[in-house]
Amino acid sequence: RSRGGLAVAHNGNLTNANTLRAELVAQGAIFQSTSDTETIVHLAARSASLRIVDKLIDALRQVEGAYSLVALTSKKLIGVRDPFGVRPLVLGMLEGSYILASETCALDIIGAEFIRDVEPGELIVVTDAGLESHFPFRPQPHRFCVFEYIYFARPESVLEGRNIYEARKSIGRVLAEESPTVADLVVPVPDSGVPAALGFATAANI
Repeated sequence: RSRGGLAVAHNGNLTNANTLRAELVAQGAIFQSTSDTETIVHLAARSASLRIVDKLIDALRQVEGAYSLVALTSKKLIGVRDPFGVRPLVLGMLEGSYILASETCALDIIGAEFIRDVEPGELIVVTDAGLESHFPFRPQPHRFCVFEYIYFARPESVLEGRNIYEARKSIGRVLAEESPTVADLVVPVPDSGVPAALGFATAANI
């Protein structure tokens, strides 16, 4: 707080959050919630680094798990994706201003242009001077979460070059080929299963 406010939006789960939380509480930290996000904020606040970007890097080097994260200060927009690339993060632009979002559908809704996916382990800093890209973490094998394609993402989104709706239809087609069955109807449950059900029904001629 001595260096100004920090707003953080975080998508993901930290596998060592409970361990980090216990260590922070033992050092006198007071938590207001059970959110993994608050653990990241506490780690950043306790960093000896002076710049907010370096504080955030220090914090994220201590966490383990899957995340994409967007932070906002009075002067900077910061976006970072975990080194494994488990959770998505995309970069867009609207009227000359950069935008960070977890899916391309968020850009579509406001009429923004999709620029590219944020790379695994990439940290983006946007200021009045423009955009900077950094890779402060050790490279890891790519492990994008398959449930983004199956369930999490909205069907109109495009993640890592693949349209979610078409990916789900393909999943249904492959399922029909791998596990053929005798049936009268294909019923999708829940709504995210509709494209897969259509793909299954088409391939199975049901």
